Amino acid sequence: MKKIILGSNSPRRRELLAGLDIDFTVDTGNTFEERLEPGVEAHQVPVQLSAGKSHGFHRPLAADEVLITSDTVVIVDQEVLGKPHSREEAVEMLCKLSGRAHEVVTAVTIRDCEREETFSVSTQVHFETLAQAEIDHYIDKYRPYDKAGAYGIQEWIGYVGISAIEGSFYNVMGFPVHRVWHALQRFL
Repeated sequence: MKKIILGSNSPRRRELLAGLDIDFTVDTGNTFEERLEPGVEAHQVPVQLSAGKSHGFHRPLAADEVLITSDTVVIVDQEVLGKPHSREEAVEMLCKLSGRAHEVVTAVTIRDCEREETFSVSTQVHFETLAQAEIDHYIDKYRPYDKAGAYGIQEWIGYVGISAIEGSFYNVMGFPVHRVWHALQRFL
């Protein structure tokens, strides 16, 4: 059996990986700086960041270790929305998403000392038109500054604002566990 390492600080990724009933440790030591080359196509952003996090892991992997890294972005009108850095950015992001559909793309990199696989999963999310009071309430109560697109589908805003999704719910949470499970089978 190989030892699985999750290279992520995300509590949602930890929870979702734990839901697969596999043993793993969390090790977030990393030297990768999240910078992109100009002109990177929106759907390639999470792919490059996930692979970069994998290769930025702070030490070489042992022969019995498998590392999992990941990155999630929200894409609307070919604009990549990452995590908001302020309340104002969070308001701006939710206003952009209000009343329309957007895409959530999560990339995952699984690597051991012999091979590497990176894949991405895309989900369409449809938002109802949100009132400014709803946006303000959500941001002030839930403080979604650690979430791509400034929202968590599993929180209040998902209950009142999301009218439909096409694809994986868990992908929108930031970790497409169905694809992770199948990819891990090839490494274990």
